[in-house]
Amino acid sequence: MTPSSPGEATAIADARIPAEHPFAAHLRRVAALEQADPHRAWTPEDGPMPSLYLSHGGGPMPFESPQWLDPLHAWARNLPKPKAILIVSAHWESAPLSVSAVQPDELVYDFGGFDALYYTFRYDTPDAGDLTRQVAAMMPDTEQVHQHNRRGLDHGAWVPMKIMYPAADIPVLQLSLPTEDPDKLLALGRRLRPLREQGVLVIGSGHMTHGLPFLNREMIMHNKVPGWSADFDAWAADALARGDVNELARFRTAAPGMPYAHPTVEHFTPLFVTLGAATDPTAPVVTTLDGYGVGLSRRSFQAA
Repeated sequence: MTPSSPGEATAIADARIPAEHPFAAHLRRVAALEQADPHRAWTPEDGPMPSLYLSHGGGPMPFESPQWLDPLHAWARNLPKPKAILIVSAHWESAPLSVSAVQPDELVYDFGGFDALYYTFRYDTPDAGDLTRQVAAMMPDTEQVHQHNRRGLDHGAWVPMKIMYPAADIPVLQLSLPTEDPDKLLALGRRLRPLREQGVLVIGSGHMTHGLPFLNREMIMHNKVPGWSADFDAWAADALARGDVNELARFRTAAPGMPYAHPTVEHFTPLFVTLGAATDPTAPVVTTLDGYGVGLSRRSFQAA
């Protein structure tokens, strides 16, 4: 069967997921909910969309767990349905600033060792050309945006988006993470802030703690939380509640649990794009997901 639309290509692939799989059950619940109560689309009367920071889980693992599926989708339903989504993922560090293809042919399956089923998943979203042009126009002349003609969404983008918006009927554009400097990422977020007033959802996708080299059997099998993960999470939660952006920017030296919580920092730094895009980066955020998976903090939040 030849798909007549990007969303149909996704639906055809989804129909091949075994019925007993947790994500197949998730899709059935979402379909029933949409039939009973269609997701209301954003209108200007709603005001700006929030900006989000989400912890995206390990590879495709969230597809297997109601502890990820249910709260992520509930989060999406609690917001108006956005006109488009712009997402910065920990898994695409690239300078100069780059954007993904406006309508890519394939996803980036940047994970290994998982069931072959996940390499057949699709997330074919509508053309994001308009959003691409808007983003490019927001950058100064000295920071032109590089357009990739074929690069698809990586798993830090498509996995959570497929859970939150499984119909694949919203344009999604991925923006590269061009630096590790919090101040520069805050400035990038500020440039993107006007998009929120047009119904665009701006997302930083990472993981509140990400000490993969230090995971052990107890963490992986029994979700035992190590001290470095719990301590870093508590520090971040406190700073976010106080709106202390300066403290957050000092995370390399100020945060307990370093460098174990983030032996590399790309899963924390998307947070600064999220805060920069907020109307007031120093206002307390709203936590939407907390707890731990394989010992790692899943803390996620939205900023107004």
